[in-house]
Amino acid sequence: MSSLGNSPGDSPGASPAAELSSLATALEELSQRVTNIADAYAAAKRDDLAAELYQAERSLGGARRNLRRVVDAER
Repeated sequence: MSSLGNSPGDSPGASPAAELSSLATALEELSQRVTNIADAYAAAKRDDLAAELYQAERSLGGARRNLRRVVDAER
């Protein structure tokens, strides 16, 4: 495992808090995209698939909240 600030996906000079905040924003965007697809499945009466996607959306939301708590604790 890499040390903080030195992993391959890091932006040069980005603080861990800034990187985590960026990841939280990306999770929020992904969550919205998943919800939109789930809504389309629900409208098409594919409640089985919609339910799976709504569960994925809840998981993404939980991950986003966890990242935000870390970022807030760093302030």
